[in-house]
Amino acid sequence: MSGRTYRIGVAGLGTVGAGLLKFLGERPDFAPAGGRAVVTGVSARSRSRKRPVDISNLPWFDDPVALATSPETDIFVELVGGSDGPAKAAVEAALNAGKPVVTANKALIAEHGAELAALAEAKGVPLLFEAAVMGGVPAVKMVREALVGDDIRSIAGILNGTCNYILTEMEATGRAFSEVLSDAQRLGYAEADPTMDVGGFDAAHKITILAALAFGCAPSYAAAEIEGIDQIELLDIKLARDLGYRIKLVASADRSEDGVLVRVHPSLAPMSHPLAQAGGALNALFIEGERIGRIFVQGPGAGAGPTAAAVAADIADVMTNTVRPVFQKPAGALAPFTPVDPSRSMGRAYLRFLVKDEPGVIAAVSETLAEAGVSIESFLQKPVENADGVPIVLTTHAVAESVLNAAVERIAGLPAVLDRPRLLRIARI
Repeated sequence: MSGRTYRIGVAGLGTVGAGLLKFLGERPDFAPAGGRAVVTGVSARSRSRKRPVDISNLPWFDDPVALATSPETDIFVELVGGSDGPAKAAVEAALNAGKPVVTANKALIAEHGAELAALAEAKGVPLLFEAAVMGGVPAVKMVREALVGDDIRSIAGILNGTCNYILTEMEATGRAFSEVLSDAQRLGYAEADPTMDVGGFDAAHKITILAALAFGCAPSYAAAEIEGIDQIELLDIKLARDLGYRIKLVASADRSEDGVLVRVHPSLAPMSHPLAQAGGALNALFIEGERIGRIFVQGPGAGAGPTAAAVAADIADVMTNTVRPVFQKPAGALAPFTPVDPSRSMGRAYLRFLVKDEPGVIAAVSETLAEAGVSIESFLQKPVENADGVPIVLTTHAVAESVLNAAVERIAGLPAVLDRPRLLRIARI
């Protein structure tokens, strides 16, 4: 057992940073391999901000780059956030100085992971990011290390707790998106600017990382197809429930002979499905492999305790001198990311039309779908109080997205259709 003391520099003292300082202050000798992890420097945007931990006795660095390269820093922990700016500069500085880096920054890894991996491996130091995906659930280690003996076909799950909380509360309370979002912000589940979460971008960063780990390719956030939950209406949540579904923001990555398809979309999951049962701020993930079949994991995807625990686990790996590629393969061996055209993707869908209450409307919609090559699986017509028209809801059999989108455009032009048709995918899980 090593008796070495590892000096930890922590940049970013928000929820996770404060949680990490509290944990290391209470358990500096937590690592199974022995040794101690002691914080010897901190950096953040504001030194005077009120925090749940006392930092008055810790050396302060106005510049995270200076902390990253300090002779008193053995392991640099980046919790600043953001794909560029101070976070990227500090991580690059630490790696160039030959210092191991631990980060919870999903945007940084999703957008610059390949180049940072090449730098880390060239310098012979670890770059670890367990806390970037699913908080306290060890999704990164599972995909990168535990499943290397298998060929993963697909990954899909709920990767953003804020969106999951909002959708859960909308269904449970019958309140609109804007009302529940305000509550989520007040409770600390959502940021003052919630765009990264509700726009689907946070989940897209995370599924981009998992896709790279699972499929041995360079991460390519720009190739992800992204749709958030900000346009989800309470009406659709109620109608989906009547059809036996629950709406979730599902992030997925699928590999085929043509390449990789990475998507984030509001999707319908059957009520009995584990993803539909994951409520509140929980995260949940399905992994399907050639040999293992399907694995399902669920747990807290954010918060001071769970995420700080994931950061600490990476620090422990550094303390054991564990050496492995940053992704599943060495940076130079990562395959180029080959995106699949989403219009060719096959899947089932939920369609909702608001139409005039007059004879012949249902027949016109059905005929238009049939002419476009879309087969109806189930149908629901349910009058809604205070609505301008009558909602018609249907689910389709599997159909190519290009065909489905063309059909929706044709229906939108029908004289009896009062509003833009609503299209939601049914999760392929």
